[in-house]
Formats: sequence, structure tokens, C-alpha cells
Amino acid sequence: MKKKRQIEFNLLILLILCLFFGDAFASENCVSFQKINQYSGEIYPVLTSNVSPIDLKSKKKKAKKSKTSKGKVNFETFRQSFDKAVSYYDKRAYLSAARIFEELYPLAIGTPIGDTILFYFADSYFQNNDYQMAAFHFKEYMRRYPGTERTELAALNAVKALYYNSPEYQLDQYTTRYAIDEVKLFIQQYPHSKHIEECNEILDNLHNKLAKKDMENIKMYYDTENYEATQIMVNNFLKNYSFSKYTSEVLSILIKNNYDFARKSVEHKKYYRYKDCVEACEKLQMLYPESSFLAESKKIAADAEIQIKKLEEQKK
Repeated sequence: MKKKRQIEFNLLILLILCLFFGDAFASENCVSFQKINQYSGEIYPVLTSNVSPIDLKSKKKKAKKSKTSKGKVNFETFRQSFDKAVSYYDKRAYLSAARIFEELYPLAIGTPIGDTILFYFADSYFQNNDYQMAAFHFKEYMRRYPGTERTELAALNAVKALYYNSPEYQLDQYTTRYAIDEVKLFIQQYPHSKHIEECNEILDNLHNKLAKKDMENIKMYYDTENYEATQIMVNNFLKNYSFSKYTSEVLSILIKNNYDFARKSVEHKKYYRYKDCVEACEKLQMLYPESSFLAESKKIAADAEIQIKKLEEQKK
């Protein structure tokens, strides 16, 4: 207890001296200035140096920068990093390659190797099946390097990426419609490309996806007995997808729809709706004589013709 009081007394004397003598006292005793631990009574010397606080701060920043820059791509390690990225790419480690190409590209903008790095970067995503990112960066390549030997291939890969990124037909088809526009643009820009046939096939597949979505909606309207809405949707379908692989099935749905619509209609509307049924069957037979839906459709149309004759006899 006495020792603790002695330490507190010494500290009080030291503070009083500092107040009276100020800088003179501090400069004379700065090396021996001590901090007191009030709990244990031990005295810990504070180390001092000739380095100013500003110099010390800048040294800490440099040290921190050197730690964070370790392994980062910079101008000094550019060639080494590029070779490493290409090596990853060749080994099909596309995600690792993409990460390095992403760091390399800002340093390569405006240089002869800039377009090569951006193409590799986009293709790394493409090969890794990240089609959304691939499409974005291939489009960026087309914008920045419109006249290189890789521009057409970048445009084609952007189209393919959008095609592969197109969702299942049950989902929203915004991406599918965007992909269709991009395929049409490619065909317009490169009419003599060796990839035109491939693009036409992609275009057909995208159209068929939209057609299937519309066909499923037509089925839903027919199954819920929305006969008039079904007729409208079928007519729109035939305008938009007249040569779709689903067209014969849609016509067969229309035949059944018109027959059921006529059968459940009031008397004075039955005649014309049975007529619509027969005309739809004739259209199916003319356009798709080998259709698997034709046999059933003919039976329905034959019964519709019988009903038409009965109605004509009733009018006499």
C-alpha cells in the first residue's frame, strides 16, 4: 500500500514539474518518460525514436501496400501473369483464367494485346458455361474492337451465349426474344458468313420455344372452356409461327375447340361454329397431310358436317 502511494506521489510531482518547466523538461527527459500501470504498480518504458509520426505513417502505408500487392497483376508482372492465365485457359481451368484476364485487361487497354486479352476473358466465361457474363463481354469486344479478325467470332459467340442462356419455355421469355433480335442482327451484318446455317438453326429453335409457350397457353384456354379466347390465340399463333413444328397440333386443338364451342352454343350460332370446325380440319389436311393429329381431327369434322346437315334440314 505504501509502495502504491509512493508511486502516486511521484507521478503528481512529475506532472507539476511538467506544468512549470514545459518543453525544457520534456526535451531533457523524453527518453526516460514512463507509463504507470495503476493495478500492478509496474513501470513500462515507452520506446522513442527519431522517426517523426508522418514518416512512421507513410512507412506503415508502404508496408500495407506491399502486402496487398503481393500476387496482384501489375506492369512488372504483366507478361508472367498473361502466360499464367493462358496456361489456365489451356488446362480448361477457365474460372482461374478469367480472374487473371480481368486484372490484365485494364492494363492492356490501348495496347496491341488488349483485344486478345478481352477475347480470352469473354471466352473463359463462355467455356465455363457462364453465358450471361460471356454474352456481356463478347458484346463489349464487338463495341471496342469492331474491325479485328475476331469480331465476327465474338458476335457469333455472343449469339450462342444468349441462345444457351434462354430459359425454359414455361418462364419469362424476354431473353429469348432478345436472342432472336441478336441472331437477326448477326445475319444482317454477316450475310455471307459460313455460320449463317447455324444461326438459322438457332433462330428456328428460339422461335419454337416461343411457339411451345403459346401452344401451352392455348391448351390451357381450351381446357378451361374459354373457346372464344382460344380462337383468338390460335389465329395469333398462326400469324407468328405459321411454319412451327407445333402448328399441326395447334390446328387440331382449334378443331376440337370449334366443335365443342358449337355444341355448347345457342341454336342460331351452332351452324357457323360447326362450319369453323370443318374449315380448320380442311386447313390441317392441306398443310399437314401426314400429321399424326389428322385422323382424330377428321372424325370430329365428320360429325360436325352431320350436325350442319341437321341444322340445314331444320331450316327448311
